[in-house]
Amino acid sequence: MIEPLGQGSVDPLSKRFDAALVDLDGVLYVGRSAVEGAPEAVQAARRAGMRVAFVTNNASRTPEVVAEHLTELGIAAVAADVVTSAQAAATLVAELVPPGSRVLVVGGAGLEEALKERGLRPVWSADDEPDAVVQGFAPDVGWRQLTEGALAVRAGLPWVASNLDLTVPTPRGPAPGNGTLVGVVARATGSFPLAAGKPELPLHREAVRRTGSERPLVVGDRLDTDIEGGNRAGVPTLLVLTGITTPLDVVMAEPSHRPTWVAETLPDGLLRPHPPVVRRGGTWSCGGWDCRLGDGVIHVAGAGPRIDALRALSVAAWSTGAPLTRHAVAVLDGRPLPSVAG
Repeated sequence: MIEPLGQGSVDPLSKRFDAALVDLDGVLYVGRSAVEGAPEAVQAARRAGMRVAFVTNNASRTPEVVAEHLTELGIAAVAADVVTSAQAAATLVAELVPPGSRVLVVGGAGLEEALKERGLRPVWSADDEPDAVVQGFAPDVGWRQLTEGALAVRAGLPWVASNLDLTVPTPRGPAPGNGTLVGVVARATGSFPLAAGKPELPLHREAVRRTGSERPLVVGDRLDTDIEGGNRAGVPTLLVLTGITTPLDVVMAEPSHRPTWVAETLPDGLLRPHPPVVRRGGTWSCGGWDCRLGDGVIHVAGAGPRIDALRALSVAAWSTGAPLTRHAVAVLDGRPLPSVAG
């Protein structure tokens, strides 16, 4: 695993890596709106010579549709810039069955197009004599498709899932995702699929193959998919705090979920240096913040950007396994208590 946080980076990451493998929801957009500064960050990273690939666990949309959506948000994109878990799943299926094989689809247009791209034939019924089953989220997946999938899986066919995310974000809150729908087929058959999406490695390999990257950087907002996936692949990761992960989540992260770098926003993460966390005896320092272990808890004192406090507190907590004081938690929340540092 790449050393997390402590090392910093004198050079902006856009100059250190040849490609950024960037997650979408929570990094580039939230709901129907672009994340502030994200379009400009992508443009500036490209000017610095970094290729930007848009990597998503969502298998329901085709690369063309995703690229059109990004372009509408001010992020220039073409289909070749987009890598989906549907494409990774199709590649995985193609490794399991002969060219031209029939593959039963439990999903939507994203999977159908990805299979055709790999020279496979999508079918929609277990009576069509498929050679494999591929399953990915689509809003209209219902009982009939799940039943066809269960019948084919029960017959012993290879089964590949685009991802195992239990939920998908919606404007009204989290809704059942592909992992939940996979669970229906799994309960009905007693089987479990191979998975292609983050944090599994097939999607990462697909993104590297399509970009030709030799020095990729994984960028995301989720510890359990983006960051764990990068760590599994042995490549550096950048976590941004514009999505689902909170500063306290970072401090409490288990080793497989710890990012190499963390930043408030995508411009901060890609375009600016990252200060290191320096340890002097029992004190961890970053920017204007100092952390120390005392009475079995981690204390923090100082001033400056919250992100530097997060960096120092994270490394201190990961190094010692000690909890934070109430004051330290408040600093991470952006609301320091009106008391002496502790």
